[in-house]
Amino acid sequence: MRTKRLKANPMGLNLTSMIDVVFLLLIYFMVATEFKTAEESFPMDLPMRDGGQTITLDSKPLVIVVESAGEKSNDIRIRLEGPWEPIASVDGLTKFLLANKTGQFASSGLFTQLHPILIKPSSETRWDHTIAAYNAVARADYVNITLEKPL
Repeated sequence: MRTKRLKANPMGLNLTSMIDVVFLLLIYFMVATEFKTAEESFPMDLPMRDGGQTITLDSKPLVIVVESAGEKSNDIRIRLEGPWEPIASVDGLTKFLLANKTGQFASSGLFTQLHPILIKPSSETRWDHTIAAYNAVARADYVNITLEKPL
């Protein structure tokens, strides 16, 4: 008995149109997708544990008042509005902000990296003193910093 063999199609499968459709879908999803750069944090009241304290994240800005006491670069007075101890220098401001920052390793701080910080220079404050205070906040790795018009 003789069996007939079917000859294979020498052209093969034509996949050109399917590849075109796949690329069109890829381009569509790349254009239509919304990418977010970071997650957002929301202030909330945390529940109280047995015998523990409730911690409330405050959204009011930390206000830093900057005043010039003289012509030299170290003749600067920094005051925080609120129940904070006086700060003697720009380095002291950086240390204060780092000590009160919550983060990956420090959970006992009062401020997150995104906490609003408002820098208020007085009307006689020199510009370099204001920028020194701004740089001190930036060195402490805070990102939500605002400069206000002089008082």
